[in-house]
Amino acid sequence: MKQGITVAYRAGIASRAIAAILGGYGVAALATGCLSLVLAQWVGMARAEAVVTATLLSFLWFALAVIWVFAADSALRAWIGLAIPAAVLALGWFALGGA
Repeated sequence: MKQGITVAYRAGIASRAIAAILGGYGVAALATGCLSLVLAQWVGMARAEAVVTATLLSFLWFALAVIWVFAADSALRAWIGLAIPAAVLALGWFALGGA
């Protein structure tokens, strides 16, 4: 008997890929915004240096988000694991005056 890959499995992988790409980008962008504001306002770093430092670290956040998405037990847990940090970072960004 030939056993194929189910549609549900394929949908889960597609959902994880979309979460990794879009969710990872969102988390990395929000982390970059928050970190650049913190470095500029609280640490006293020049704005340009703060943005460059935060942007370099965004590659780390994006990679960690992708790893999380594919290490999570389910696609739903992967999405939740991205949504919660994104919400916290968005609140921090607004609190720091990023809007």
